Formats: sequence, C-alpha cells, structure tokens
Amino acid sequence: MLLTHESWLLSTTFFLSLLGLSFHRAHLLSALLCLEGMMLSLFIGLALWTLKFSMISSAMFPLILLTLSACEAGLGLSLMIATARSHGSDNLNLLNLLQC
Repeated sequence: MLLTHESWLLSTTFFLSLLGLSFHRAHLLSALLCLEGMMLSLFIGLALWTLKFSMISSAMFPLILLTLSACEAGLGLSLMIATARSHGSDNLNLLNLLQC
C-alpha cells in the first residue's frame, strides 16, 4: 500500500476530477480537463505503486498509461475543434446527436 497521505491525496484528486466531470459537462473543454486530471492522478498512483514495490517488470505500465492519456488528449482536442468549427461553439447543450 502507498503511504496514507499519498493515497489520500491521489484518491481525493481523482474523485474531485470525477466530480468536476459530472457537474461541468456544459463545455467540452472543461470535460476534457477533468478527464486529464483523472488520468494524471492514475498515472502518479501507478508510478508510485511500481516504485514502492520495486517491480521492475511492471515499470512500463505508467509509461503506457501516459501514452494512452496523450492519445486521448489529442483525440479529444481534435473532436473539440471539429465541433467548434461545425457548430460554432464547444457547448455540449447545443449539439443534437440525431443531426450528426
């Protein structure tokens, strides 16, 4: 297990990002920032876990998670740009999924 202060801080960061994602869904950019906060807390937790247990075989898992997080951020930003160009705003309330 991680130290209690570190695990408390990481779980608080993750759940605050999850709470922000559930409350601030009006704009796509705020949802993407909350998702990035969640991925960052997961990355730090996984990196600290591999350092604490000295698991050399699983040292690549944080890097794989960081790579997937960068891909997710790139796809999210390209989706936001496409939405802003086609609808004029990143406001998710203006989107009609039946029109797309």
